[in-house]
Amino acid sequence: MARLYGQVCPVARSLDLLGERWTLLVVRDLLRGRGRFQQLLESSPGIAPNVLSDRLKLLEGHGIVTRRFYSDHPPRAEYVLTERGRELGMVVGALATWGARHAGAPETPTPTHVACGHAVDMAYRCPHCDTDVPRSAVELRRPDGPPDPEPGSPAEAATS
Repeated sequence: MARLYGQVCPVARSLDLLGERWTLLVVRDLLRGRGRFQQLLESSPGIAPNVLSDRLKLLEGHGIVTRRFYSDHPPRAEYVLTERGRELGMVVGALATWGARHAGAPETPTPTHVACGHAVDMAYRCPHCDTDVPRSAVELRRPDGPPDPEPGSPAEAATS
């Protein structure tokens, strides 16, 4: 059983769902179209079958993947990301970009714009305004509430 952070913070809550070892790598491989159990095992050397099974059940339980049977005898399933799961593509892409820059070897693949061949940056976008937004203009807010103070700021210290 995973230990939960027990925080309201959306990062902590996301890690409650996705932070166990192997989970995001399973999502990465599902994003790449590897949906059969054996494909997932082969694409993540070192993952035990029971661990993969546990991660798939966890993802299915949280509505991130769905299971489709492609054979009745014997029963065989493939796993497909739901809309909720496909939204993790941006998260995995951002981690890949950061990892290629700061945690990888020179030969580490980098998310690349197919049209021009250059590395891409992740960006915030406001669908209401239909514009890109700089990080400095983004803050975490509770629905219908004031912004959360930045960690370490005097306002955050006053609320602790």
